[in-house]
Amino acid sequence: MDCLLLRLDAPLMSFGGVLDESGNPTERFPGRSLLTGLLANALGWDHRDREALQRMQARLRHAARWDAEPERLIDYHTVDFSQPMFQDTGWTTRGHREDRKGGTASDRTHQRYRHYWAGGVCTTAMMVLDESSPSLEDLERALREPTRPLFIGRKTCLPAGPLLLGRRVVDNLRQALEREPLAEIGPRKKPARIEAMWPIEDGVGEQTLRREDLRDWPNNLHRGVSEYAVGFLEIST
Repeated sequence: MDCLLLRLDAPLMSFGGVLDESGNPTERFPGRSLLTGLLANALGWDHRDREALQRMQARLRHAARWDAEPERLIDYHTVDFSQPMFQDTGWTTRGHREDRKGGTASDRTHQRYRHYWAGGVCTTAMMVLDESSPSLEDLERALREPTRPLFIGRKTCLPAGPLLLGRRVVDNLRQALEREPLAEIGPRKKPARIEAMWPIEDGVGEQTLRREDLRDWPNNLHRGVSEYAVGFLEIST
């Protein structure tokens, strides 16, 4: 099978997670909805391409490993909604008007905790299940020459270099990670063991991980669970 190898390397990365009232957590590894959004951005799609996004997410499979051990960073935000500029009408990040509805939340200071991975390098192998559009060739071309600037999880998480390492022919995605040489990470922290996540059908690991990493794109909410194996790899040199 053919797959694409990506190297996710940025000063800060965020892989999403289940939101709570004040927190924006990050998972340990990138999920399918994150990669779907990244690929869609490279292709020039937007949130109006709901059905195409849903189909691509269903076809996508991936595995990931840490070449440089990241550190968790928590960015603390406060917003005082009692300020005059936050009263009445506001605007969303997509350019749509959003009217405030009042209530007790309209005059309080809100706290937010946004979680990031700092200083890490994550090598990711990905493939699609069939040859329908967009094909692996389409995705490879889009990653080489993306329509828009790419980011890894949040718009502030700009990659340190091109994401695409290249195309590989392997038996499965776990093998793709085992065969790919580790990144040159310089002074950054090297893991004691190479931790990885791969599709559960590619072999057993130390544990099975159930992740809520699927998005219902037509309804703009996260819903759906994927299963992965998590373990440690011996990397060919």
